Amino acid sequence: MTKTKAIHTSTDDTALLQELSQLIEKNQQLLIVQANSTLTLLFWNIGTRINNSTLQNKRADYGKQIVVTLSRELTQKYGRNFEEKNLRRMLQFAEQFTDKQIVVTLSRQLSWSHFLILLPLKTTEAKLFYAQTTANKALGVRELRKQIASKEFERTSIANLQITNENTAIHNNFKDPYFLDFLGLQNTFLEKDLEEAILRELESFILELGKGFAFVERQKRMIIDGEDFHLDLLFYHRNLKRLVAIELKLGKFEAKHKGQMELYLKWLDKYEKAEGELSPVGLILCAESSREQIELLEMHKDGIVVAEYWTELPSKKELEKKIHSILIEAKERIETKKLRG
Repeated sequence: MTKTKAIHTSTDDTALLQELSQLIEKNQQLLIVQANSTLTLLFWNIGTRINNSTLQNKRADYGKQIVVTLSRELTQKYGRNFEEKNLRRMLQFAEQFTDKQIVVTLSRQLSWSHFLILLPLKTTEAKLFYAQTTANKALGVRELRKQIASKEFERTSIANLQITNENTAIHNNFKDPYFLDFLGLQNTFLEKDLEEAILRELESFILELGKGFAFVERQKRMIIDGEDFHLDLLFYHRNLKRLVAIELKLGKFEAKHKGQMELYLKWLDKYEKAEGELSPVGLILCAESSREQIELLEMHKDGIVVAEYWTELPSKKELEKKIHSILIEAKERIETKKLRG
């Protein structure tokens, strides 16, 4: 009868095993990232080379013929990555992302699958916005699709139009409108119902606000001249290093909302701002915006952004049309203002 010795692992052995496991897993992840990056750059270089070859050739049908010929030969030699459809995507990729250094930087954080989602977008600005967002937030392919479907670029652009050059630090940190359909509110509801629904769905609300927001307090009490004032919601933005005061309004934006928010921001700046923090900013969420009033009141000078919130969303087609219309109108107002100035 053979006796087997039991293997006893000491605490030191366990610690060593854990350390080596972490080292292996970390390097496995690095290898995946490097492989993705190398593959993406290879596809960009292939697309660039074929595009250059097509431009140099005078025959009109050369482009179509060469892609078919090359894909047949390359697929036979190197596999399905080089089928005709994929080769044409490489050409598109090189046409749309012309700066190699940008591609090199993005390829460290975006996979080829990410880039394929960006290719159908209409503008370079939108492509770069979503690429940078994906890199900054480490978004997966599904999350990127979701951001594009919810018009993140267009809504951020609308909010950015309220922010002047003096306040560029808060660019790309606010949206207009905000989609609060996840709250499940319909028809008539009170301001208190809206606030309570947000607190119930706080995680979803913070996701909609964007990266960097952290909840601080609800109904923040401020005593001014012996009178009680209450701010609906107080957040802190880690990237901006500022407190963010949020007021919820059921109806249309009114000019008096500006004075109320200014008072809150000045109080927060005096009594709540910690050392090393920048001045607080305000976000007024209204059921309906009054864009001309907001422009005339020059809210941006006081660090205040006004945005609509939508508790129900239209169909995908209607949503695209509505957001596009708001963005075009906002840009036209800015251009008209410049001409008058």
